[in-house]
Amino acid sequence: MSRSLLVLLAGLSLVAAPATADQVSIDSLRLIKGATGAIAARSAVQKTVTEGADNLLPLLNAFQGSTPLGANWLRSAFETIAAAEREAGRELPASQFTAFVLDRKNSAAARRLAYEWLLKQDATLEEQLIPGLLQDAHPEFRRDAVARLLVQAAEVEGDPAVQLYRTALKGAVHKDQVTTIAGALGAAGDPVDLQKHFGFLTTWKIIGPFDNREMKGYAVAYPPESELDLAATYDGQLGEVSWTDISTDDSYGAVDIGGQIENFKGSAMYSVTTFRAAEKQPVELRLGTPNAWKMWVNGELVFEREEYHRGTRMDQFRVPVSLRAGDNTIMLKVCQNEQEQDWAQDYTYQLRVCDSGGIAILPAGENDE
Repeated sequence: MSRSLLVLLAGLSLVAAPATADQVSIDSLRLIKGATGAIAARSAVQKTVTEGADNLLPLLNAFQGSTPLGANWLRSAFETIAAAEREAGRELPASQFTAFVLDRKNSAAARRLAYEWLLKQDATLEEQLIPGLLQDAHPEFRRDAVARLLVQAAEVEGDPAVQLYRTALKGAVHKDQVTTIAGALGAAGDPVDLQKHFGFLTTWKIIGPFDNREMKGYAVAYPPESELDLAATYDGQLGEVSWTDISTDDSYGAVDIGGQIENFKGSAMYSVTTFRAAEKQPVELRLGTPNAWKMWVNGELVFEREEYHRGTRMDQFRVPVSLRAGDNTIMLKVCQNEQEQDWAQDYTYQLRVCDSGGIAILPAGENDE
């Protein structure tokens, strides 16, 4: 948040008026939720804040369809009003906020904001609301619900513990929680398929190496970028290259190019796989790699990042795409540079398909856990 915005909101919090019958105007909400710059939104935020508590629910509703910057302004206006109400000793409308939180058609970010302010007023609401949000669209609600189940599972043994861990797994989307659950279930003789749980893509065709010496090959459109012919052979960096199979049994879907093929220095490799979607749908392709990369979906370049050896982690990059019903082709270009340091030798990637909340989307025909 900018210094000017902090100063503005600090000043507004001192003058926020008690609730009035006037609601924030449609024009003011439109300006805030669609904000692409500070100037256009500032006066609308000031009007909203000074009108007071009657604008809390309209602000929450305005999150739906807002721009990222607009959502930040909405949050700031909401929190300024809510803080002023608490400072004045006035309670927030708990029943209305609770109904808003439980309505999953509302913006997930707005629901979480309303929930956090409800807890400031009544911490016991956590026990009432969180157990029912195990499979909520918002990952933080799921995390809270899973955490409660993990505490309960740690207090019992045998089949009751296994059942609690299995229930928790249905809502778990965070790696640390899933790892804890998988460890407990594995120890109990009930192993978890982590690849399937997260939706990792594990079977690929790969071709290369193509030349990336002096990192010049990243920008070069080698033949796989203009034609996808899995029977073709091409001139590569070290001679003729053709497509070959590569797969991984790593629990977290890591495809080790350097380990399974060779850590070709100053090279570019292409990997391709097919994902069969049950229907046309929006998804997130979440990639982790320490290498420079480009990604195509059905022949369209959807994202790229020319950066080497910055480290890697699960869900490092999140790429929203739309899949068509049936087969979808996903292709990666993964580039290695010529650095010789030990920390610059990883030539790997991991890719999974999920929704915006991190819940795995499996290929058509595969059953859920």
